[in-house]
Amino acid sequence: MDISGGITASLAGRYAAALFDLAVDQNQVTAVEGDLDNLRQAITASGDLSALLTDPEISRKAAGEAITAVARHLGSSELTGKFLGTLAENRRLAALPDIIRAFNAIAAAQRGEVTADVTSAHALNDTQIAALTAKLTAREGRDVKVRTTVDPAILGGLVVKIGSQQIDGSIRTRLNSLAQAMKG
Repeated sequence: MDISGGITASLAGRYAAALFDLAVDQNQVTAVEGDLDNLRQAITASGDLSALLTDPEISRKAAGEAITAVARHLGSSELTGKFLGTLAENRRLAALPDIIRAFNAIAAAQRGEVTADVTSAHALNDTQIAALTAKLTAREGRDVKVRTTVDPAILGGLVVKIGSQQIDGSIRTRLNSLAQAMKG
């Protein structure tokens, strides 16, 4: 397997690469990727879960029990549950969001696709996502997986991040640029 040295050079990348190797061996890459995406959404939605990952006062045992209970509640695979237990045991739960991003990057690279993080002021419907995916695929020359988030603060338009590139077509940025130009 050819994994970018940039990804595996970090602590999160090494954990993600190890999980990816296990998932490949057990033919569970898609299942683990889905588990991690559900977990990412849960972390974003729950302040308590996010605090669990970073609170040093929570014992390894308590953190392990809590995170494996969350994994069971989300219907995660056994492999994902054991991996989360290992993270808790090694006091690495704080790195979980970075591990999820690294795992997704490794899995996408193996499939020959790239992930575009798209932020919009309002939720995009399926037709809009399909049209955006088609345009980004044509631009990049390879398959693009679109991951959407909503941020009303951008007012309108889109902010698209693909790897290290960012295309900012938000109304907020346009208004800020106009304000700067008017200041002279």
